[in-house]
Amino acid sequence: MKKTVALVALVALAAILPPAAAFADGGSILVKNGTVLTVTKGVIPRGDVLVVGGVIKAVGENVAAPPGVRVVDAAGRYVLPGIIDSHTHIALAGTNEGADAITPEADVGSVINADDTAILTALSGGVTMVHTMHGSANPIGGANVVIKTKWGRPSEELVVTEALPTLKFALGENVKQSNRALQPGQAQRYPATRMGANAIIRREFERARNYMAQWDRYRKAAAAKNPAANLVPPRKDLRLEVLAEMLRGERVARCHSYQATESLEFMELAKEFGFKIQCFEHMWEGYKIADELRAAGIGISVFADFWAYKMEAAEGIAEMAGYCHNKGILVSINSDSGERIRRLFNDAAKTMKYGGLSEDEALRLVTINPAIQLGVDRIVGSLEVGKQGDIAVFSEHPMSAYTRCDMTIIEGDVYFDRDALVKEREESAAKAAAPGGEGGVS
Repeated sequence: MKKTVALVALVALAAILPPAAAFADGGSILVKNGTVLTVTKGVIPRGDVLVVGGVIKAVGENVAAPPGVRVVDAAGRYVLPGIIDSHTHIALAGTNEGADAITPEADVGSVINADDTAILTALSGGVTMVHTMHGSANPIGGANVVIKTKWGRPSEELVVTEALPTLKFALGENVKQSNRALQPGQAQRYPATRMGANAIIRREFERARNYMAQWDRYRKAAAAKNPAANLVPPRKDLRLEVLAEMLRGERVARCHSYQATESLEFMELAKEFGFKIQCFEHMWEGYKIADELRAAGIGISVFADFWAYKMEAAEGIAEMAGYCHNKGILVSINSDSGERIRRLFNDAAKTMKYGGLSEDEALRLVTINPAIQLGVDRIVGSLEVGKQGDIAVFSEHPMSAYTRCDMTIIEGDVYFDRDALVKEREESAAKAAAPGGEGGVS
């Protein structure tokens, strides 16, 4: 009995470990004979994608494999760029630093958990890159990080250094802790209202602006090299250093927001202090201020059809993503989940029914659009020569309700192979059931 239980555990473990040949391709692979959805360069009905050294070298027909390069036959299947999730919290050893309202120094990139099995869950849905974020407990949270879903690699190798540096902001119910039950004698954390959230963010940016001015005066005086000045540098503040990066345009804001009114208030703060809002997260009332969002060049990263789960999401509509896309806003569909992440393509397809988007437009919501929002569209998001070889192979069109991801490739290496995992499980089960096998009677 103990042997049987142990073997079942090992078989389960095998399902979440990378296959033995996971990194044997050396970043080079040729995917042939599939329907290639390039996203930006049209569709190739019987196309090939060649990746050499992690980079796409050819996209077209009748591409020959260089000597020693693995060939994957994708006949009857669909080949597309790796899916990108622009808002999730996977692969972290911590999410919310909720002990204080202002925590920009709490960088989630320092606590990447490369052993989080949600990475494999993401791979099973064709996801090759995620923007994994600080939570929404604070008006100003911590710095976020963009990673590749390289299951089996150390955390340092997951980080995408080319991505825009982002900082998490949040408004609304999570920030004012509407659903938090205070313990006896415990004080309510400030802010407890929407106006308080707006006020505390303004306060911190005022402090950051003054902090920058102090350092500017010091550096100017130091450059004058006056020995009689007896200069002492200002005290370094790790929180204000991050906000100073925002004011200098070196970092952009990603803001958790639901209601149109508070989103407009945050947009006014951005104008006042001169920082860039790259994207609003969730943004269920985005359709109410679509013109303002488009004029400001602010994107939105949203759910497809998950709303009314709390009061500030009550006025969400199923057509929101499609409507905003048609109004000229850069829209991406996100999971915000370690489970929904495996079916982002299903969520993108919902915008075809609710919003009237085409297959091509819907696919952009989980490929090139999030790549643009993350500042990585020059390296991923479409199948083009010179971009990194991040590829997903699907059994049917990715917008079909019946499709599944069969293979996920990152920079030319196969990180998920459904057929290989099924075969591995079947062989393990057969070995366990055989007479005299580890699971049999001895």
